Amino acid sequence: MSRKVALVTGASRGIGRGCAIELARRGFDVVVSARTVRPGDSFEYSSTVKKKADKPLPGSLEETAAEVRALGVDALVAKLDLAVREDWPAAIEATMQRFGRLDVLVNNGRYIGPGHMDPFEETPLELIETMFLCNVFAPLHLIKLAVPIMKRQGGGIVINVTSTAGDRETPAPIGKGGWGLGYSVTKAAFNRSVPGLAKELRPHNIAVIGLMPGFVATERMAIELGDFGFDAAKGLPVENPGRVCAMLATAKDPLVFSGRDLYGPSFYADHANVTFD
Repeated sequence: MSRKVALVTGASRGIGRGCAIELARRGFDVVVSARTVRPGDSFEYSSTVKKKADKPLPGSLEETAAEVRALGVDALVAKLDLAVREDWPAAIEATMQRFGRLDVLVNNGRYIGPGHMDPFEETPLELIETMFLCNVFAPLHLIKLAVPIMKRQGGGIVINVTSTAGDRETPAPIGKGGWGLGYSVTKAAFNRSVPGLAKELRPHNIAVIGLMPGFVATERMAIELGDFGFDAAKGLPVENPGRVCAMLATAKDPLVFSGRDLYGPSFYADHANVTFD
């Protein structure tokens, strides 16, 4: 019997990498997707132009895939730029060509680039449109492509990495520990997708679960966001949301959690000693 397969977006580093590795530890073959395929291939966006970053962040799909394979399962690298519509179906098609199935979709990737932490008056609305494309429309399209596959298989799990930014105001001014309006409004839309989709897909044994990871110390957080008032030293390791993701993916009845937006740190603390299949 073939192993179950998970596709994780934004898996070159950070939370996505943590999810990919923890899913691999629990026996999943993993499709890792993001923009950064090889070490050094790090990109940024303006509202209309993609450009090579001056100082690429550490991490790449090839490196994450190597870590996954070292755990005794298979990995597929699938380039997926959330701002490029053609990449959305290509990632799903590559998954099916390689593995012939898709059991878990983890929508973790989002827009990262110049302007995402700027005040509203300094932010072109075209940039917020790009954020909606990457943070809302791209993951919804991936779900739409995955649903028929999961229905044929008799079920599946969609895990959307959501954010408290979609539910509450910034705790501090933008640039001093707060975040830009584009992130808030797109995450609010993405958060709301969870309960609605869960109702529609429950009859098909497809669970849709929100995972709020909390404050996580990613590579980007440590290297780039200190100047914006974020202290990575106070953050959780990426393994924390990664393990929660893997717990949900291996739950005996994932529909128990469907439609809920789970706060990762407390969920992990409550379930760390629970055995999941």
